Amino acid sequence: MRTLVDSATSPDHYGLVVVLMMISYGLSVGVTRSWAGSLVLLSQVVTVWVAFTVSDARRGVRLIADTVLVIALVAAVVALFVHQDVDGRFVPAVSAVLYVIAPLAIIRHLLGRPTIDIQTVLGALAAYLLIGMAFAFLFRLVGASQSTAFFGSNGDGTLSQDLFFSFTTLTTTGYGNLVPAGNPGQTLAVGEMLIGQLFLITAVGKVVNSFQVKRNTPPAPATSGTEE
Repeated sequence: MRTLVDSATSPDHYGLVVVLMMISYGLSVGVTRSWAGSLVLLSQVVTVWVAFTVSDARRGVRLIADTVLVIALVAAVVALFVHQDVDGRFVPAVSAVLYVIAPLAIIRHLLGRPTIDIQTVLGALAAYLLIGMAFAFLFRLVGASQSTAFFGSNGDGTLSQDLFFSFTTLTTTGYGNLVPAGNPGQTLAVGEMLIGQLFLITAVGKVVNSFQVKRNTPPAPATSGTEE
């Protein structure tokens, strides 16, 4: 069991991060009980910890992240046992910090990798999903902090709606059913659009293109051991 865990969390194993992201997203939108905030925060702590482990983050960054993770973990566990909801400003603030730092660590690690392979593709995908989650919790934090409703007549929205709005904004889909009523929400939305498109064009596009070129390149012909 220990060997399996060590292998899954060793550098370059980004598939696990993507799976944990999907689980965290599912818990965020699917669990609505009073203890949901604690469960979501716990899942995010695990996800971000694995992301920092596989990306081999720098010592200083890990120290900051570990401090935030410990605070989040203690708060989530305490709230879970005393049956209190930790949602409001705390969960969005901590989650936003976690999801902002994690993709930066992954991107730094990917830039330093000597080869483009499937783990590079998965790492770029994980960073992209983390950015979408980060903005979702930033939107939720803004909604919880300002006096007016984030989505105007639609209210502050649920976590599920924040995530939906974030990823439709990140991909510039823009259904228009949810729109920030004012600033700073509108400015954050514009920033997410730009980051999403630049990330797809530069990072993901280059990684996928290089990966395809590498796969389609025929192997070099074998050469004899001696030359005449």
